[in-house]
Amino acid sequence: MAKFVRLLRAFIELKIIHVQFNVVNRDDLLAAQKQPELYKSLTIRVAGYTAYFTELAPDLQREIIERTEFSDI
Repeated sequence: MAKFVRLLRAFIELKIIHVQFNVVNRDDLLAAQKQPELYKSLTIRVAGYTAYFTELAPDLQREIIERTEFSDI
């Protein structure tokens, strides 16, 4: 949580006025790919709009999942 707070403070210091966060984990996204009928209400932010994850094209789903794989900030 401390890293997240530092990140937000950096945005404020840099006068960044728009930030979007998806708060969903990789395992849930992978499960939604395998069993979309169980995850119909799973929504995510994609480039400024909200979408149902299970309704996205498979290549866009993979791209969203890849965004969850990162190292420490």
